[in-house]
Amino acid sequence: MTNTLDSRTTPGNFKVPPQRGWRKFLSLWDRTAMYMPLLMMGALALGTYWLVRNTPTFSAPEAPREVVHEVDYFMQDFTIKTFDEGGQLKSEIAGSEARHFADTDILEIDQARIHSININRQLTTATANRAYSNGDGSEVQLTGNARVVREASRDAQGKEAPRLEFRGEFLHAFLNEERVQSHLPVVLIRGADQFTGNVFTYNNLDQVAVLTGRVRGVLMPNSASRPPAPVLKTR
Repeated sequence: MTNTLDSRTTPGNFKVPPQRGWRKFLSLWDRTAMYMPLLMMGALALGTYWLVRNTPTFSAPEAPREVVHEVDYFMQDFTIKTFDEGGQLKSEIAGSEARHFADTDILEIDQARIHSININRQLTTATANRAYSNGDGSEVQLTGNARVVREASRDAQGKEAPRLEFRGEFLHAFLNEERVQSHLPVVLIRGADQFTGNVFTYNNLDQVAVLTGRVRGVLMPNSASRPPAPVLKTR
């Protein structure tokens, strides 16, 4: 018996029967299927790595800063003015230098000069070597050559309010409430009269001054034109 070659074949290139080629394909598929989970896991790992490398990063939220007692801004040779709802000048604070502390909202002022005008347009002036004012300027502590002066004025009925002055090394002024107090010796001057005391409070709305401790006073003779003095209490 002789073997015949198909006219379409060439040496070394025998025609493979169809069934035999299909078996080879199935065998190759079975071998590939065994590694399919591993290949899928590798692809998933590569995809995850690519996402991590290309995903934009966001900054972590900053931890709240600890509030410390330090200056957040300062001013030199300054003037600060505040006005009421009607546009009238309410207060003016000036000084050679000021330092603001954020944690307490306190303004520390060197060579302080403070002017306050109440609803009756009475002017009160405060000066000191140093002053400590709250945020809106309604409360001021004066230290070193502290001086508060309420200028003489007349009310709507024409009643005269005489000039009033307080002096001491420390004065605590509540400008909106028109009060002045001190736990240190104070000199109170009203016109020509003068009083001293170790502890002092004064309320302009009630026209009452309270002096305690070693109280001394010098009263000048009354005159017909002299306005009535505020009530003075000693303890």
